[in-house]
Amino acid sequence: MKSSRSTLTLLASLALAGPALADTNTDRDDTLSLVVPPWPGVTVKSEIFSQLIKPLGYTIEIQELSSTVGYNTLQTGDSDAFLAGWLPAQQESYDAAMQAGAIVDLGNNVNGARMGFAVPGYVYEAGITSAEQLADPDVAERFDNRIFSIESGSTVTDMLDGAISANTYGLGDWDIAASSTPGMLSMVKSAVAEQKWVLYYGWTPHWMVPEYDTRILDDPQGVFGPDNGRSDVKTIVSKAYAEANPNLTQLLDQFVFSADEQSEFISAYSLQERDLDVVAHDWLADHPERVAAFLEGVETRDGHDALTAVEASL
Repeated sequence: MKSSRSTLTLLASLALAGPALADTNTDRDDTLSLVVPPWPGVTVKSEIFSQLIKPLGYTIEIQELSSTVGYNTLQTGDSDAFLAGWLPAQQESYDAAMQAGAIVDLGNNVNGARMGFAVPGYVYEAGITSAEQLADPDVAERFDNRIFSIESGSTVTDMLDGAISANTYGLGDWDIAASSTPGMLSMVKSAVAEQKWVLYYGWTPHWMVPEYDTRILDDPQGVFGPDNGRSDVKTIVSKAYAEANPNLTQLLDQFVFSADEQSEFISAYSLQERDLDVVAHDWLADHPERVAAFLEGVETRDGHDALTAVEASL
């Protein structure tokens, strides 16, 4: 659940922080400057949001920035919002911006984000559901005592190195086959084609989930972090922007996906290589009930019903 059920109270208080705005019930800005790192999930999500707010009388300025730079520009007022606040991965930047009183955290916009030891669906359905089972010599042999991972020196591969050094889950005599993300997934693809058992670093949302029926194993010893490697993907908004724009901030607060939903549109964009604008339009057109939930209580800039405007645009 989003922490932002309490955020509705926060939004009300932010609206009151700007008396003139509260009197007119009108957002100050008609343009939203959105930080968009070069990641497929946030790229599609940002395009969906752009198409959602255009018929409401708003436009988006896409800022192709890294997350680290984005947290800085949110503090300086050069950016307004960010739909990819991954925690705990970005904890240091997030904490600095929060301590400066520069940002508002609207909670998760993806529910179910997670990373960890992963297997294809047929391995999971064969009974391999927890990393604790990797200590079984027969199970280890089925996997050739090997785990595929991304780049050497990456945080993830360092986590796996630590697990091997500590013999966590009996991994002391396992090997890490580290390569690029495409290289790792190419090996997974080959194994899946032959229905071989393969263990790899996986995460959701990602296209690997629908493509390989990827399942993430339970990780009770927290090799990939607490709570079975679960992550937050937060909507972060400049405090100054939120105070001046309560209407669009409410929409940002209600703009939430499941990890499976995001994995599907990542697949359409990255794996199937469909045009970005088409992927976004089709998602909105195919999910009217989700669009209605996003727009509940939201108005156009000139005070009309937001859902009516969006439906007419689709």
